[in-house]
Amino acid sequence: MRSGKEKPASGFKEQPHYHGHRERLRARFREAGADALADYELMELVLFRAVPQRDVKPLAKQLIEHFGSFAEAVAAPSSRLKEIEGVGEAIVTELKVVEAAARHLAKGKLKKKKLLSTWSSVLDYCRTSMAFADKEQFRIIFLDKRNQLIADEVQQTGTVDHTPVYPREVVKRALELSATAIILVHNHPSGDPTPSSADIQMTKQIIDIARPLGIEVHDHIIVGKEGHSSLKGLRLIS
Repeated sequence: MRSGKEKPASGFKEQPHYHGHRERLRARFREAGADALADYELMELVLFRAVPQRDVKPLAKQLIEHFGSFAEAVAAPSSRLKEIEGVGEAIVTELKVVEAAARHLAKGKLKKKKLLSTWSSVLDYCRTSMAFADKEQFRIIFLDKRNQLIADEVQQTGTVDHTPVYPREVVKRALELSATAIILVHNHPSGDPTPSSADIQMTKQIIDIARPLGIEVHDHIIVGKEGHSSLKGLRLIS
């Protein structure tokens, strides 16, 4: 009779303690979907590829706790991600692949569609692209006469609370692309999407320049972690 812990039979390689956990988590994701997982569990699934030989649950929980959510962690700048102990290039790359995939999926829903009839897709795309950025960005979605996407461009990137916008440059770019309508979008890194007086004034300036040239400003959308605001929906522009 052998006392103590049994050793594995000769030729049998004992699996690490976390191996079973990984398989159970993958199975739950396959069977129940992402909504059945906590943010840190979804983060674990991403980390599995970058860290194949270590228990990643503590690191996954730390990333969620530090940044606030799965979405915020994935969208965090690479430099901030690397401040977390245990996060190297492999992990940053996996997170940025997830971020890029989300943006491409959201943008794909806009292509070859009349954007005004798929407004939810527009909002989803704007939030995916900008809501969790750490600096303000000013984006323009250019549309043709059928309200289909011509181009989507970030015109300016600013600081945490300001982005310089030049109304004449906005209209000039619309003319270069032969756009007949535009949707203005920018983010508030503070999280609160409430438009400021400067946001409203700038939007009205663009409308005043664009309208005589046959370019319609359909809306100005402000996105943040706490939701979004529509200047047209708030009746701040017409």
